[in-house]
Parts: sequence; structure tokens; C-alpha cells
Amino acid sequence: MSYTNDDAPPREPLTYSTYLRLDQLLEQQICASDGPNGPEHDETLFIIIHQTYELWFKQILHEIDHMQKLFANDEINRVQHTFKRVLTVLKVLVTQIDILETMTPLEFLSFRDRLDSGSGFQSAQFRALEFKLGLKRESAVKHYPEGSVGHTMLAKRMAESTLWDSFLHFLAKHGHAVPQELLDRDVTQPVAPSEPLQKVLINAYHTDLVARDLSERMVDLDEGVQEWRYRHVRMVERTIGFKRGTGGSSGAAYLRETLFNHAFPDLWSIRTEL
Repeated sequence: MSYTNDDAPPREPLTYSTYLRLDQLLEQQICASDGPNGPEHDETLFIIIHQTYELWFKQILHEIDHMQKLFANDEINRVQHTFKRVLTVLKVLVTQIDILETMTPLEFLSFRDRLDSGSGFQSAQFRALEFKLGLKRESAVKHYPEGSVGHTMLAKRMAESTLWDSFLHFLAKHGHAVPQELLDRDVTQPVAPSEPLQKVLINAYHTDLVARDLSERMVDLDEGVQEWRYRHVRMVERTIGFKRGTGGSSGAAYLRETLFNHAFPDLWSIRTEL
């Protein structure tokens, strides 16, 4: 049966629940454990915390994509505003670890064995965030089966320019002598330090207030991600010590290796020379 505009059935009114799809959302906390008294109590907290992480990762990626467009359009006030939002979200991510640490090692161990090979190591969105910051690794893409959602997303992100590339193009547009080979670089490769660029950045710090402020926000972002990594490592050590990770990684030992990997190494290197 077809309807004209005049006799179409009325649309259901949008409510808080239907707008947020709460019926579907609140059905997604499905515990894997099942004891004689039902699922382990603390598994629900574990699931909600990690689902919330994934939602925040999605938002950060959304904001960085937006920030790159703002850089390209020279909308620097909005770039600064977007930095503030992302940095605030990162603080929330760190604070969520405080909640997770209310779970004792024994409470986590009560359901850990039911996680099988599941691990935060497998978060494709966090890998995508690393890619957007310039920490690209082909091996991270290959970790996901070809044709899977994770592989498709990361292959796309691998080919995209990074926030660092957008920043360098902004500097070049505003008269700073960014080496051409960096402006034309292969964006599938990780960001690497450049001594010629460091001289440009030092000069920008002394002569261009906007460039200096943006550089500091980039450092804030890099430091914010590192702070989350550090707190995550300490939380893992506190909860499982140095047991192997559920996803086959070496657990806390692997996470320690990721600490202090600067996304924007040039902005850290110039501190000594300023």
C-alpha cells in the first residue's frame, strides 16, 4: 500500500530512549561468566568500562578528522576549541581507570578465564587513533583478518594523512619553511624526527604566537595519550601483575614497551634548544 504526503501514517514521536536507542544499547552488556548464582558481579563493570572506552575512541577519531578539516580551512579558533574537547575526553579516559581499579585482582580473576582470547590489545579503534597521530605500523593492520571490519577500517586509516601532516601544511601555508619532503611524505609511514624541521619549529616558537600555541596543544595531546597508557599499564600490573595478556600479548610487559613513544617527536626534541 502506498501513501501520499497527506495520508502517510504519523511518525512515532522521538523520545529520549528512542533517540539514544537505549533498548538496544542496554542489552549489550552480556556477561560470559555463569556460576551457580549467575554471572560474576564485577564483569558488568568491566564490560561497561570497555564499551565506554570504545565510544570515547570513536568520538576522539571524529574530532581529529574534524580538526584536520579545520586546519585545511584555516579555522584556527575552532581548531583550538576542538583540541580542548579532545584533551577533556582524554582526562575522562584516565579517570575511568580509577573506577576500574575499584575491582580487586580476585574479583577480576573470577571471570578472566572466560575472556578467552579477548583483549584490549585487539581494539581496532585505538590502533586507528594511533594511526591518526602518526604511529603507523603495517603489522597492526595485518593483525586483523582481511575483509574484517577492523582490517578495512585500519587499511583506510593507514592511507590517510595524519594530524601531524595537517599541522605541517598549516605551518607551511603561514610562511614557515617546512622541508618539502615532509609535506610530500608517504603518509603510510610513521612520523619520524627531522632536524631541519626542528629548526623551523624553534623559529616558529619565537616568532609566531599562533604556531607556538598550536604546538603546545599538540604536545598536550601527545602527553594525554601517554598519560592514559601509563595509567593503563599500572592498572594492569595492579590487577594481574605480569601474567600473560588474554589476547596473547605479554600483558603488562608489552604495555610497558608502548610507554613514552612520542607521536610528535620533533616537538619534544626542541625543548632542549628553546
